[in-house]
Amino acid sequence: MASRRAAIKAIDWAAFAERVPPNQKAMFVALKSRSDALSARLAALPEKPPAIDWAHYKAAVAKAGMVDEFQKKFSALKVPEPVDTQSAKVNAQEQESEKSSAEYVQASKARIAQYEQQLQKLHSMIPFEQMTFDDLHEAFPETKLDKEKYPFWPHKPIADL
Repeated sequence: MASRRAAIKAIDWAAFAERVPPNQKAMFVALKSRSDALSARLAALPEKPPAIDWAHYKAAVAKAGMVDEFQKKFSALKVPEPVDTQSAKVNAQEQESEKSSAEYVQASKARIAQYEQQLQKLHSMIPFEQMTFDDLHEAFPETKLDKEKYPFWPHKPIADL
């Protein structure tokens, strides 16, 4: 029982509550109350189960040898504890997700730097109200029409429309 109690991890309910969407608060409260109830029941259990009073049963049971047989079988009974096969997989997934999230953060910082450069370019241009078509085509080359290659309106390939 002590090994099971030591294996139980503490849950940071405050941090958990911050991540719960508003429409699932009731389910979260139900989960927390259920968890608290189970934790209280587990804490109320003794470390070792109470010992069986075999002498009492030998005196109370009329059939001779039946209690001795049960006692022998009970003492021979060993309940195997389950082997943890999933923790390694979970830890591997956790490391993989930490790695992918670090890569995502790094890529996001690169995108932010790129967007800041674009924003700086937009702030440094002359206002649109004061621009001529030549200024517009210089600032945004994709707006320039190629009238020599495509002499008819819309002056760009139909596939690009």
